[in-house]
Amino acid sequence: MQFLCKEYQDGNPRVRSLVTDTRIHLVPSLNPDGYELAHEAGSELGNWALGHWTEEGFDLFENFPDLASALWAAEERRLVPHQFPKHHIPIPERYLSEDAAVAVETRAVMAWMDKNPFVLGANLQGGEKLVSFPFDTARPSPPMPAAAPRPLDYEDEHPELQETPDDAVFRWLAISYASAHLTMTETFRGGCHAQDVTDAMGIVQGAKWHPRAGSMNDFSYLHTNCLELSIYLGCDKFPHESELQQEWENNKESLLTFMEQIHRGIKGVVTDQQGEPIANATIVVGGINHNIRTASGGDYWRILNPGEYRVSARAEGYNPSVKTCHVLYDIGATQCNFILSRSNWKRIREIMAMNGNRPIRRVVPGRPMTPRERLRLRLRL
Repeated sequence: MQFLCKEYQDGNPRVRSLVTDTRIHLVPSLNPDGYELAHEAGSELGNWALGHWTEEGFDLFENFPDLASALWAAEERRLVPHQFPKHHIPIPERYLSEDAAVAVETRAVMAWMDKNPFVLGANLQGGEKLVSFPFDTARPSPPMPAAAPRPLDYEDEHPELQETPDDAVFRWLAISYASAHLTMTETFRGGCHAQDVTDAMGIVQGAKWHPRAGSMNDFSYLHTNCLELSIYLGCDKFPHESELQQEWENNKESLLTFMEQIHRGIKGVVTDQQGEPIANATIVVGGINHNIRTASGGDYWRILNPGEYRVSARAEGYNPSVKTCHVLYDIGATQCNFILSRSNWKRIREIMAMNGNRPIRRVVPGRPMTPRERLRLRLRL
């Protein structure tokens, strides 16, 4: 925060561009009560673990609704998408009740996510040095018949891993941070507590490294438009004061590069033919089975890797619009606006309902109408 304010005032063009074109939200501590306990105890002998939970005993990073498991269970029952949505999955009712086992901080963050149209997010943690991306939840393996023999070349080290439709985008975002970090990709030194789990890249899918259900990252991806990752800044959760300056230098360029990635992909506004914005319109990107929605002003942002995409905008009561959008390697989202025309389907459905949802009989010219047919025609007209 100090760096952004000082460099902005000093006229740093990179920081000025970032601050001017980006709505940046910073949360110094998601669990201030736990941090205070850990700070008082100190970092010796692992006392930092006292700050992992809230005063009520909740681990905030595993306290969010487990929407991934709910989605996969619905897929197994073939309820998606007709009875269970694949995108913007609503929060289960049990999480919204007053007596639910949900932390106050978790409720506040969920309400915060619903209020703001976040596009990119990161939660900063310690105890390891890597970037973790969704899914964090491990998908249960399908049951195998007891008598089914395994093939000789059977390799199933992680049968439960389930990649998100945006896996390539998540990897790009994770690498953008890890590669700009001064030491994160030096995996030849091994991990903080065990061997390197990142395949010498400094990044790892959460379910492969530390499977957990109900993470903020999975919830953010399945409930909102936001792509969220976990960034583990270093092995020591409480670096000594003399080490803080070097820790800042290690992460400074990574933080800037990561925030700049929000301007990679496409952005635009969805309006009707009169120029009025259409909120909650659906933006569909061909080849990526994960849709986003427009904000209240009809605007949207979609992070994408460089390439050519077939993009469509759809909204209730409107005809869909499709166009090709090109994403370049340079930072700067491609403008991709949509104008939707009104659809007649709403009126057609109303007429069908008046007819009992039965096919409307076609009137043959030259054939006299029966009194019943004439009455139905008058009613429809």
